[in-house]
Amino acid sequence: MRLAVFLLVLVNLLFFVWTRGYLGTPASPDARRAEQQLLADQVLVVSRGEPPGAGNTRQEAEKASDRKGADRCQSWSDLASADADQVERLLSEKFAAFKVTRRTVSENTGYWVFVPPLANKEEVSKKTAELKELGVEDYFVVQASGPNQLAISLGTYRTAEAASAGLEALRAKGVKSAKMGERTGKPALAVLEIHGPEGQAEALRQAVVSLLPKASPGGCRAKAEAMP
Repeated sequence: MRLAVFLLVLVNLLFFVWTRGYLGTPASPDARRAEQQLLADQVLVVSRGEPPGAGNTRQEAEKASDRKGADRCQSWSDLASADADQVERLLSEKFAAFKVTRRTVSENTGYWVFVPPLANKEEVSKKTAELKELGVEDYFVVQASGPNQLAISLGTYRTAEAASAGLEALRAKGVKSAKMGERTGKPALAVLEIHGPEGQAEALRQAVVSLLPKASPGGCRAKAEAMP
């Protein structure tokens, strides 16, 4: 009898230990599920209603759109006046989105003091006679065709200071019509700085090269400055 009671108590004790999970098994299915739950504070959301990688694709599209709307500047230098005119016509006809700034560059080889071009050879003869009366013997008449044809050169100088001193000396003698100016060694050339959409910049470059095969673009001087 005592043995039966002892066995019954032992069985109840073992059952109690098993239900509590002391033997390696969770106390109940609910307890097992609780142990398998994720920690909410450690959950990382990788996507909200869109497949992985969609965000990167959208960012790349936005960057591409920004590049398309960016401004690009090309500088075309050492152009003859007629060539620069052709490029400007090309812009107005096929690349209206671009804006162009044109400037003229000439090579300074020194300075000269001169009497501005006269109307004809008779006027030149009168002026040279006046110069001789004032004691000016060092002069020559420009005969070559161009903007200075029939001007009278009264001296050439390397620096502006020396030319200014020569001009003052002539005026002291009574030569009132003399002036000072720069001398250029080459015909004036044009420089075009063209600003416009970066997405069309390559098409513009190819069009200009097709028009002027020897031309090539460079960087704009105004690139480091604020755009007007």
